[in-house]
Amino acid sequence: MKLMSEHWDDACRRPSDSAEPTNSYGVPAMSASAPPHVMFAGGGPAGHLYSGLAVAAHLAEAHPQLQISFAGPGKPREKHAVRRAGFNYTMIPSHPVPQNPLQALRFVTDNLAGYCAARWMLGEQRVSLVVGLGGYTSTAVVRAAQSRRVPFMLLEQNSRPSRTTRWFAKESALVCAAFEELRPHLHVQALVTVTGSPAQPAFERFYRRRAARVASVKATGSCVAPRVPASQPPRRLIVLEDGGRACSLNQSMPRALRLLGGAIQDWQIIHQTGEGQLQETESRYHKSGVAALAVSFIDEIASVLFAGDLVVCRSGGTCLAELALAGVPAVLVPDPHASDDHHLANAKVIASAGACRLVDERSQTGALDTALAKELLPLVTEAETRQEMGRRMHSLARPQASAEIAAAIENTLFGDRRRLLAA
Repeated sequence: MKLMSEHWDDACRRPSDSAEPTNSYGVPAMSASAPPHVMFAGGGPAGHLYSGLAVAAHLAEAHPQLQISFAGPGKPREKHAVRRAGFNYTMIPSHPVPQNPLQALRFVTDNLAGYCAARWMLGEQRVSLVVGLGGYTSTAVVRAAQSRRVPFMLLEQNSRPSRTTRWFAKESALVCAAFEELRPHLHVQALVTVTGSPAQPAFERFYRRRAARVASVKATGSCVAPRVPASQPPRRLIVLEDGGRACSLNQSMPRALRLLGGAIQDWQIIHQTGEGQLQETESRYHKSGVAALAVSFIDEIASVLFAGDLVVCRSGGTCLAELALAGVPAVLVPDPHASDDHHLANAKVIASAGACRLVDERSQTGALDTALAKELLPLVTEAETRQEMGRRMHSLARPQASAEIAAAIENTLFGDRRRLLAA
């Protein structure tokens, strides 16, 4: 798309574009009273949006005068989440890389329309800085920002870069990376800082509360583990499926838990199925004779994970950051449809730290349910194994990620001004 969009600038430029007064970055000049405008661009996978919302919350608290908005593909859940958080949302057309020739025309037309809309919007709304969150909307808006000479930053939640990060890292004001392993995949001239991946604000609140409890107990002379497991049964197993093309956990987990037999008898099972998968998943659990609470989405996911004992889930960057804050051990099943195998790369980083068990469904010689049962059995039966994995997961937590990224945005917006005032 980057190469293609290089030929779109003239088609999308209006006569007024070149006539607008601009500052040294090429951003439309603002009046003395106009506040800077930060636009977060991206969406699709939930982790992209939630990362942006977490950083935006820190920015809004520190700088209430800032204008903060979001641009995304227009999914109803995304629009609702952004507006509930108190920010404006703009829909930008976009389309993923086509899976077949029939999708190729829509790929071109949607992304061209998105690029043109983004280019116009950046000038119309006088955007001061774009923060790319990942996803195809992010590509269109970041490319438009580059063409308009609007500064931009990139958030990369995975250990392998997205196309947007690969294409624009060199020109970005800063790449905020979740993993140190990202660096070798980017241009040597890209400015990269490892902040960790932002988690939803609720996870930060629960993390601080638990840290305060631990500190209070330590102050009395007691010795406690970093993670305080639930003291009363039932123990809780949480299954998180994304929905969409990724649905193999919905298909395999009921059979896997049936294979565990009595080992899972005293466990409470909570299974998030994703959109459109609830009834079929409930039916599978009923046929397997396993009692489970299946829901389409878990709204209060932070409280559920902090009270959990074991998780089975995918390995997107934001999800892993939240598992680390919760300090909960996991069986990770990378999404086989994830671009550039970034889910698998993420899971290998966590597995190398001893914080999870890894099941790569594409490399299984047998059924996925059998592989899941094999990895789950020692975890559901051995509390010490779970606790040690939980400690290792907790050691990966980056509770300051959102605050560090917000500070980097603040420096990009105001750094030059502050240095002039200091001089």
